[in-house]
Amino acid sequence: VQLVESGGGSVQPGGSLRLGCVASETIFSIHRMGWYRQVIGKERELVALINNSGGTTYADSVKDRFTVSRDNTNNTPDLQMNNLRPEDTAVYYCNVKVLRCGSACREYDLWGQGTQVTVSS
Repeated sequence: VQLVESGGGSVQPGGSLRLGCVASETIFSIHRMGWYRQVIGKERELVALINNSGGTTYADSVKDRFTVSRDNTNNTPDLQMNNLRPEDTAVYYCNVKVLRCGSACREYDLWGQGTQVTVSS
């Protein structure tokens, strides 16, 4: 399965962007989905996740500015980013976590290739 992000780009501080993600085929056993971001030289960090019940988790730095939702057509996550700041500049990755159960259940990550978001005046 390939995930392809869209919606990245350059924006001035205070601006907005919306990120989307499309899967190359139907994904089964989705447990959670969301977005991560990474700056060169730093570890990839969680931005936001949404579970099958609609419950959400956000990084403290993006609370009240970003909103994660589920695109029910594509069964992938969207990310609405408002009031963007220069420190939001990063490569953003779509993430889908599928659940596989054998003797125990475990999440497996599917990743997109990333889309650049640059916030600068």
